[in-house]
Amino acid sequence: MMTTVTKATVAFIGLGTMGFPMAGHLSQQGYQVVVYNRTDATAKKWLAKYQGKQAFSPAEAASQAEVILTCVGNDQDLQQVYLGDQGIVGAAKPGSTLVDHTTASAEIARELESAAKAHQLEFLDAPVSGGEAGAVNGCLTVMVGGEQSTLSKVAAVIDCYAKAVNLIGPAGYGQRCKMVNQLCITGILQGLSEALKLADAAKLDINKVVEVLQHGAAGSWQLSNRASSMTANEFDFGFAIDWMRKDLAICFDEADKLGVALPLAKQVDNEYAKLQQRGYARADTSVLIKQFDDEQR
Repeated sequence: MMTTVTKATVAFIGLGTMGFPMAGHLSQQGYQVVVYNRTDATAKKWLAKYQGKQAFSPAEAASQAEVILTCVGNDQDLQQVYLGDQGIVGAAKPGSTLVDHTTASAEIARELESAAKAHQLEFLDAPVSGGEAGAVNGCLTVMVGGEQSTLSKVAAVIDCYAKAVNLIGPAGYGQRCKMVNQLCITGILQGLSEALKLADAAKLDINKVVEVLQHGAAGSWQLSNRASSMTANEFDFGFAIDWMRKDLAICFDEADKLGVALPLAKQVDNEYAKLQQRGYARADTSVLIKQFDDEQR
């Protein structure tokens, strides 16, 4: 007689662009999923698509789970979700593991780890890269700060929506790695924008250029996935300027504390600010190429 193995109950708090499909993968992989989202309609939409239960506060969700995952907006949201009156830390069962996938500061990660330890809980800061497509396709890159023993306990859970999971160092180091990730993307997009403007002026076939360059030293995810859409003036998708500027502000704050100059990132951030004023706040970050629009000169 065949026996069914019941998987752990997992809470997922924050069903935004990333969290919605991430929580969905957990449900599809057989986990008992309890979801909470600040906007009730989004939670209802998730439940219409996936198997699971709805909670009506972070505390209610956390109290039912062994693993509690979060993916919210910023440091302030994390303070409320973890440490507020209806927060996770005060409600989670001792021994539970808390995993935060929000892109936030290293400081909040260390603060949440300290609060977790005080309540006999374990915590990982685990920001992700791969965008909405990576979340939907279950192939995110996860950068983890915390203890290896903690990560080992929840590796199978994270694997449901990740293609690569790496421990970078102690609490806060996952967030610092994500800062490096965002700075790399920023620089690549500026270089790609300039390169595509030159290619266009020289009347090169962009698709042929991408086909040639993607296998060499100039190859990048941005080149392979954004060059054609940038050339076609398509930006109504992907990772929005608003989100990138939020992330860059975190990078600048950390760099100031460490005495590191970020001249290119600050230049790009300034261009993004101008593009926001032109109405591109929710456009994909590759809209950076529009800094060169003739009418803006």
